[in-house]
Amino acid sequence: MLRRIAATLVLGPFLMGCGAEDPPPPSTNILVLIADDLGYTDIGAFGGEIRTPNLDTLAASGLRFTSFYTAATCSPTRAMLLSGVDHHRAGLGGMASLMGDDLEGRIGYEGYLNEHVFHLPAVLRDAGYHTSIAGKWHLGQAAEQSPPHRGFDRSFVLLPGAASHFEDAAPVDTLDEIRYRRDGEVVPLPEGFYSTRAYTDELIAYIREANAAGKPFFALGTYTAPHWPLQVPDEFLDLYAGAYDDGWEALAERRIAGAKRVGVIPEDSEVPPLPNFARRWSDLSEEERRVEARKMELYAAMVERLDHQVGRLVAELRELGEFDNTLILFFSDNGAAGEDVSRLADNETFLPQRFDLSYENMGRLDSFVYYGPEWADAASGPYRYFKQFVHEGGIRVPGFAVLPPALASHLPGAVSGAFVHVTDLFPTFLELARAAVPAAEDKIAPVGKSIAGLLRGDTETVHEEPTAGWEIFGRRAMRRGPWKIAWLAPPLGKGDWALYNLDEDPGELTDLAAERPDVLAELLAAWDGYVEENGVIVVEEDRAFGPPVPLR
Repeated sequence: MLRRIAATLVLGPFLMGCGAEDPPPPSTNILVLIADDLGYTDIGAFGGEIRTPNLDTLAASGLRFTSFYTAATCSPTRAMLLSGVDHHRAGLGGMASLMGDDLEGRIGYEGYLNEHVFHLPAVLRDAGYHTSIAGKWHLGQAAEQSPPHRGFDRSFVLLPGAASHFEDAAPVDTLDEIRYRRDGEVVPLPEGFYSTRAYTDELIAYIREANAAGKPFFALGTYTAPHWPLQVPDEFLDLYAGAYDDGWEALAERRIAGAKRVGVIPEDSEVPPLPNFARRWSDLSEEERRVEARKMELYAAMVERLDHQVGRLVAELRELGEFDNTLILFFSDNGAAGEDVSRLADNETFLPQRFDLSYENMGRLDSFVYYGPEWADAASGPYRYFKQFVHEGGIRVPGFAVLPPALASHLPGAVSGAFVHVTDLFPTFLELARAAVPAAEDKIAPVGKSIAGLLRGDTETVHEEPTAGWEIFGRRAMRRGPWKIAWLAPPLGKGDWALYNLDEDPGELTDLAAERPDVLAELLAAWDGYVEENGVIVVEEDRAFGPPVPLR
């Protein structure tokens, strides 16, 4: 049933070509797979060297998106997926544990997926779908905020944003209590647990359950790979030994060349200069290089193991005879993770006290590794910055969709540069399910636009003039058409708005604010409208966690 993995779900067996006397077509299954902190060029289908044959095969049979947009961090993206509205209206105006007293509890800043919005799984469940989720939740810790109360029939979820990938369920900072819930009840982890494999086991069980009940399914796999801590079972620790010994600048060169080769970035794209907070590989000592290369080896192994589990899902769909009736959508929840995790909460003292941070233990249970801004920058291709930034590297993510054969009319392996936003998925899924949002005056209706026509090949665009706003941690941006403004506080930014033309400068390297005050004024007015419409509370200081520190 899987014919394409995607960064958006696809329209289903709509009544195209069906006569009045024809029986309605069977409802299309929907499988959404979200990677956590995956970089734009990490998988082979987007130019990467990491071995991802299952994802690449899916992408080659589907439609790849080169302009798929999310939020700059994880839970806001998930909130927009499940509500169809901006995250400031859905309860995740900021990250739950990092908002501060002035934001916490304000409308739109509740820290969980609130009741003011429609919940996608509930709407699909009412349309006859079996709904399930396995993986990261990060949309509320309390029982009444858990998946069963948001429309999921079955669920197994990690409640906070990150944890050890093994059964020790070790926290990654002093802010979070690590809990898992199965169908709403807190449960312990079994011996031998590894997140990527365990979530896939759950998804397979839920898909079988839907199949046995004769229901179409909406299955959401919210993997925690390759989010830090970087960990894999021992037998996979050395899958990429020596592969990154030449450093991040060399990797960036290879990734840009690879992305050009597979057609997901323009041929004239260049390797952007290192950010002012990045180290040069040549400045590192031999021991520092050994440690840094090992981090990237572990990251690559995590991505390969994620790909292996996607292959298991595809095999299961084929075994059940559901592959050719399933829409598969794959995307990352935000850009690559370049934050300095030691600067989050009390981690500078907490991490060495809680974990064995030795080189020999890297990647194992009871280890803690994150790969930092330089590798994340290399993973972002020609785009500037990474996760937590509202520049392109933080919000433009890899993604693709695989449609059932009966629905797809575009060529397999096609690439679309159409602007697609994560809020577009809610109406797309409704169209697929032949469902509608119920009337409810106390709920905010989804605002995205269905991408069904794009997925079918009926159109090359979704939005006539792409318009979207972003804000997190005081960092903000607004886009209309090819123009984008972005604001970043010192010392990383100038503390004022910069203007970019993304058609000519996708790397956001040339600030045109002084040259085009007319365009700047138009975008500022659009930003004011975005703030008012979505209840954005703008803070002037930078509240990002683990922000890089400028070196030059």
